[in-house]
Amino acid sequence: MYENDYPELKKEDRYTSPASPKPLHELKMLQEYIHSVNLQNLGTILPHYKQQMILLKFFKSKKNQLVEIYSRNGDEVIHTIGKVSVVGRDFVMVRTLLTRIWIPYRAIHSAKSPFGLPDMPGSHQNVLIDEELRRKLLTNFAVTVAEKQTLRQQFFEELLQTNLKSWIGTKLTIHTSTIFNGKLRGVGKGKLKFKEKEVAVSKINYMKQGRILSFFEKIFRKRK
Repeated sequence: MYENDYPELKKEDRYTSPASPKPLHELKMLQEYIHSVNLQNLGTILPHYKQQMILLKFFKSKKNQLVEIYSRNGDEVIHTIGKVSVVGRDFVMVRTLLTRIWIPYRAIHSAKSPFGLPDMPGSHQNVLIDEELRRKLLTNFAVTVAEKQTLRQQFFEELLQTNLKSWIGTKLTIHTSTIFNGKLRGVGKGKLKFKEKEVAVSKINYMKQGRILSFFEKIFRKRK
């Protein structure tokens, strides 16, 4: 009987079609292996994008988990430990108890899970979608996703300069060839605008922000 051969495929009173004759756990492991091999092959064919593709895959699998990152700012090596908060197309944002930290992929030398922590899968980190949200996504996708940062991160891989538009009016500490502190006034094409100067996004190697201070800055800005 079908229900005896594939009991895991029963959905209410119906059955879904099996994706493979293999058990689900074996199929999952095979799919992960195939994806890893494909990623390595792509990296060989596109060497300039290899680091970006592999870091993107790594950080997506560690969303909301602790990671340990070694990045470079010139001759300086910066050691960062924090929870993965946002995984963008060209950057990752991690957070600690008091700080948000943005690190472009091109500045990252190495990244891993801290020693002693379990290597948890990222399959549980999907956005929960209720019926009302499902209806809004089907009938008004663009507006619904644009209104919620969690949905934007789920459906789109933001660029660093796109993500920073959400932080206009807050103070940032930026590491380029020098260290600069200032309140972000605007985001233009390829550059951040401050009262004192403009900073090219391509020159940024590391950036951080106080979480508590930025919270009150954003509230004050909304009340203006």
